[in-house]
Amino acid sequence: MDNIISVQSVTKQFKTQKVLNNISVDFPSGSIYGLVGRNGSGKTMLMKCICGFVPPTSGKIFVQGKQVRYGSQFPKGIGFIIESPGFLRTISGIANLKHLASINRQIGIKEVKEAMIMVGLDPDSKKHVGRYSLGMRQRLGIAQAIMEHPDILILDEPMNGLDNNGVAEMRELFLKLKGEGKTLIIASHNHEDIEVLCDRVYEMDNGILRG
Repeated sequence: MDNIISVQSVTKQFKTQKVLNNISVDFPSGSIYGLVGRNGSGKTMLMKCICGFVPPTSGKIFVQGKQVRYGSQFPKGIGFIIESPGFLRTISGIANLKHLASINRQIGIKEVKEAMIMVGLDPDSKKHVGRYSLGMRQRLGIAQAIMEHPDILILDEPMNGLDNNGVAEMRELFLKLKGEGKTLIIASHNHEDIEVLCDRVYEMDNGILRG
């Protein structure tokens, strides 16, 4: 399988602290990869670097064969949830997604509605996001990540706030996306999520990746 993501000797350092310490790892396409480790181990920082949000201090990252350039253009073909999804609280879920879709202009209202239905939300609901439960906001975040049909999904604790039914539904969705050839990188504190979903698991500790 081709490596859809390649991380090459990446270090991220703040003053004397190395948040990422000389990480090299390749992610072949079409699989689900797990990142496990305690808070502060570097999982979220690695995801931010892959998505182009934070530049590494040294090293290179390639996504779909193109080097990630920081401060210019984010890598194409990535959908993500990193930390808490941020939405406008005074408008509906579909209005939020329509606004986000208008940025790249890759999809229309049909795809937005389909993404909401896939995650178990009603696209016709007028309820403002400010009245959403934590679980509903998380579902909306996942809808945002998948609506443009990206080849890669970077998901930081995607099950946060979901009840047991919601977790089961999202696991089924992620496995379906894998079956369609998508590549998923998931960070989770839930060992059952990792065991059920992931083809390969990497452990992070003090900025060092093992797996």
